[in-house]
Amino acid sequence: MSITKETLEKHLKDPAIFCCRREKGLVISAADLEDPGLFEDMQDAGLLTLSPDGLRIEQVIGATLLKDVEALTPITRDVIDRVNEVGEEKAPEIKAKEEKEVKEVKNVVESGGDGMIHIEIGKAEKFEGLKLCVPVFSQGNAPAAPEAKSDEKLGEKTVIRQLLKKHIKIKDVKLGKETKIKDGVITIDKSIVERAVKEDGLCKSLELEVIHPSNRHIYTETIMDICPIATKVEGELGQGVTKVADGVVFMLTGVDEDGVQVHEFGSSEGYLDEKMFFGHPGCADENDIIIRCHAVIQRLSGMTRPGPFAAHKCQDYIIQAVREQLKDYEGEVVREEVCEDVRRVGNPRVVLVKEIMGQGAMHDNIICPLEPCGVLGGQKNVDCGNVPIILTPNQVRDGSIHALTCIGPATKEMTRHYIREPLVEGLAADSELDLIGVVFIGSPQVNDEKLWVSERLGSMLETLDLDGVIITTEGFGNNHIDFIQHIGQAGKRNIPVVGVSFCAYQGQLVVGNEYATAMVEENMDKGGFENDIAGCSCVTTEVAARAIQMLKNRMAGVEVKPAQKKWNNDVINANNRLLGLPETKLVESGTLH
Repeated sequence: MSITKETLEKHLKDPAIFCCRREKGLVISAADLEDPGLFEDMQDAGLLTLSPDGLRIEQVIGATLLKDVEALTPITRDVIDRVNEVGEEKAPEIKAKEEKEVKEVKNVVESGGDGMIHIEIGKAEKFEGLKLCVPVFSQGNAPAAPEAKSDEKLGEKTVIRQLLKKHIKIKDVKLGKETKIKDGVITIDKSIVERAVKEDGLCKSLELEVIHPSNRHIYTETIMDICPIATKVEGELGQGVTKVADGVVFMLTGVDEDGVQVHEFGSSEGYLDEKMFFGHPGCADENDIIIRCHAVIQRLSGMTRPGPFAAHKCQDYIIQAVREQLKDYEGEVVREEVCEDVRRVGNPRVVLVKEIMGQGAMHDNIICPLEPCGVLGGQKNVDCGNVPIILTPNQVRDGSIHALTCIGPATKEMTRHYIREPLVEGLAADSELDLIGVVFIGSPQVNDEKLWVSERLGSMLETLDLDGVIITTEGFGNNHIDFIQHIGQAGKRNIPVVGVSFCAYQGQLVVGNEYATAMVEENMDKGGFENDIAGCSCVTTEVAARAIQMLKNRMAGVEVKPAQKKWNNDVINANNRLLGLPETKLVESGTLH
């Protein structure tokens, strides 16, 4: 792969290697040279052998080739007509002399009768001189000076709106003859499934099961989603008061009428205690009671958008019945979580960009439903054209995203992930930053649409006048194309950018650009693979902390060292130690209990 002129400037000291076969008489340019960033991989693959007699790029540019040379061949003195003699660093005394000459240039400051101050800096060595004309204001006609901002007020927190999340203690869940909440116990009418299944004709049957923490070594079909029970009791999403049932979640599983798992890349059917990373943001916690809602959908509909959506819609009918009871239930409040949308004027303005699936088929999400983490009233990002949509941090933390995506289980961000997304929590709480908002952008299937959507994101980032951005994506492969495009949209606008993704071994980036230099790895699988453990390799508190610190470093101009060519968890743990974080312990499929 030949290099550009911009890439050449960065690699003048690297070995000069022909990218393709070149013939006698060629004048060597950037287009003839291989990218030094690929050398290590080529050497590992046995495609390239560097020579101790090889010249550097700066020594061969502009030289004429004296004979034909094959691809991936180091350029040596005997094949070119001349070698550029590269000047050495100037001695300190020479530098000092030049600096003195610059200081001794003629400086003239005059006050003219035309109401202007004329400043002229004469020509000196390599400088052509400079003239400035600055208006002169007398005391009477000078414009009023803007009121100076007190340094003490820079970064001061201004609260725009508040959201209060009341976590209500739930001690047990039972199936019975009516839906109610009493004394910390949720009872769900067993017959509700007969009404819920009528919500969508593609859903053929539903079944409820209560799974207690002590009974998780049971077989389950693939995990489509983990959804909290939350409801608005005051205000709209992102403000007011929300009640959240503490200690219980819904888990949606699904197959079609032929028993085919409703999944795409990888499936999490198996023993539940081995197939979910309990405690991760999108998953059930260690002591949560799980209400399993198992859906059977119409045959051959599992790889379409309507099929999985039918299962989510019918489950939501059941959850809504519980929400209605939670609204009026005055149970024990385990904790009150105060979430604030704030401005910190003067601090670096940052946004979080979350790339979500939008490739059609089963790749979709619901944005801004009527109820937290709900379905009804929301819009699917595919139907919105996958264009970037900005939400406030509080709207995200109040359940404005319901995940429909059936991608690989380990990298899938389920509905519960968004209501307690670690990056949103970390950025919002950081007193050194000004979190402007959270942008959700879909990942289309077609490349032309990917570029179009990414360009819309670039325009949005530019309009927001940002100082930094973190971009995340779930999954890997196809959506990495968009992911890198988004990073490029920020980078070419000189906005410091950090990327967060699962890559490791299986998800290594197949595309890249010059701006993708600050990347944070999510992988927690020992082999670096999608391991079919739900919620395993997603954004965690530790991942978020590394990403936020890396963004601060980028904004401050601190060098981010290049990543190793191959994923190495030791690098992650070294960074964790620098931040006082626990080490990332990798897992193997079948070892979770």
